[in-house]
Amino acid sequence: MRALVCHAPKDLRLEEQQPEVLGEQQLRIRVAFGGICGSDLHYFQHGGFGAVRLKEPMALGHEVSGRIDEIGSGVTGFKIGQRIAISPSRPCGACQYCLKGQQNHCLNMRFYGSAMPFPHIQGAFRESLMIDASQAHAVADDLPLSQAALAEPLSVGLHAITRAGSVFGKRVLVTGCGPIGALLIAALRRAGAAHIVAADLADLPLACATKMGANETVNLATSPEGLDKFAENKGTFDVMFEASGSDKALRAGLAVVMPRGVIVSIGLGGDAQIPLNMLVAKEIELRGTFRFHSEFAVAVAFLNQGLIDGKPVISDIIAFDQSVEAFKLACDKSKSMKVQIAFDKELSF
Repeated sequence: MRALVCHAPKDLRLEEQQPEVLGEQQLRIRVAFGGICGSDLHYFQHGGFGAVRLKEPMALGHEVSGRIDEIGSGVTGFKIGQRIAISPSRPCGACQYCLKGQQNHCLNMRFYGSAMPFPHIQGAFRESLMIDASQAHAVADDLPLSQAALAEPLSVGLHAITRAGSVFGKRVLVTGCGPIGALLIAALRRAGAAHIVAADLADLPLACATKMGANETVNLATSPEGLDKFAENKGTFDVMFEASGSDKALRAGLAVVMPRGVIVSIGLGGDAQIPLNMLVAKEIELRGTFRFHSEFAVAVAFLNQGLIDGKPVISDIIAFDQSVEAFKLACDKSKSMKVQIAFDKELSF
């Protein structure tokens, strides 16, 4: 069994590994597709993000789909060959945050491909993966497994909307229209947002944002003043979602969000300087959002039922043997959106 392992910045290797032993409450999965996430790119480019750094080699990846190859003796409700999306979230269920229903803040979280704890939690970019049965979510017969692998980034957007509160009938700004931002826009449409403006620095993500449901797009690279009109009368937007990780974008939001509006920060961009006088004077609420838990099942249901079409987000699918090239392409935001790795050509659907 091969895995995609990051040893250091720009040091990504396909390595042979021994398959794990199947537990009673587990499933052995033949991985089909895996999406390259922004956090994967941080490990690939920089060896980590913020204070988090690789201290040992770690398999990357957490956005995966596949088929069941083997079922543990204590598992019911699944069958060999069944197509599934896999939640990377594995909270302990017993710590103080799990007991409060805040599983995304679990003190003993095992989230695939995370260097936050040590030893690191190995990722899901492997040809064969052992999962807890609770992580498996059935995929509809007509949903391609490549699109099923979008359930994880869609879940991030759904949790961000939960943090914002109701967006029904509201004017919303989304800054940063990569895969999470684009899927967030589709989710905002599903949640009843009245008008969505998408802002980014490149045309490719903005074109995708339009396909996903944005009413207007603004290219801030070619039109730096593109958001100025929304600053009139103390601001236009009820809610802003900052998905680029840029502190400049976060500050710009303070000018265009109306008094008592909400800004939800999604992107991981390190430290930011914020003019607190504007935050205070306009009574703006700045909220963080981190991962997800229960939203994963909702994301799979939306994809299964065709309520959200994730196909426009997938720009490239590259064979497992060319994984390093896939990562290099994913680093170029002017040429790619969601780059996925195909682990097994026999599981193309």
